[in-house]
Amino acid sequence: MATPNNNNASDEEKIDPMKDVRAGIVREVGSQAIWSLSSCKPGFGVDQLRDDCMETYWQSDGQLPHLVNIQFRRKTVVRDICIYIDYRLDESYTPGRISVRAGTNFNDLQEVEVVELNEPYGWVRIMTKDINDSPLKTYMLQIAVITNHQNGRDTHMRQIKVHSPVEKRDLLIGNFSTVEMRQYTIIK
Repeated sequence: MATPNNNNASDEEKIDPMKDVRAGIVREVGSQAIWSLSSCKPGFGVDQLRDDCMETYWQSDGQLPHLVNIQFRRKTVVRDICIYIDYRLDESYTPGRISVRAGTNFNDLQEVEVVELNEPYGWVRIMTKDINDSPLKTYMLQIAVITNHQNGRDTHMRQIKVHSPVEKRDLLIGNFSTVEMRQYTIIK
């Protein structure tokens, strides 16, 4: 299930992928992964996709589908993937259909979600669950751009964030949401 921002969304409805990180509900685990791309133009690769700047982007350079591969060193629980896309700037480079696949390696990837996008701009959240509707536990994610808007050939993605739920530590300590309170939950 995907939750895209759209032209009619109010500020309260807009997706902020860092809101749940700040609240301590999830953590961004993309930095723990090895990232690779099916293709990219020079200067428009993984570094731009992960630099936290909405002005930079990954630009593919080849035939569809365009692939972003995210490989973890150990099995990782993935709650959602947030992708920043901007149709207003990228037009025919904007993904129209995205497939999310998961598995242990390139040879056993299974599709877990397909998302249709209609002129999106802003963050698109793709919730990930396994076939039993449980949190997805995987070694590898693959984001495949199947089609682009206006039958475009190459694609632009401006940012990707991968979120994992934060494990509850102790019921006696509580689930504090502010940094000030969380600093007292660990005894040194």
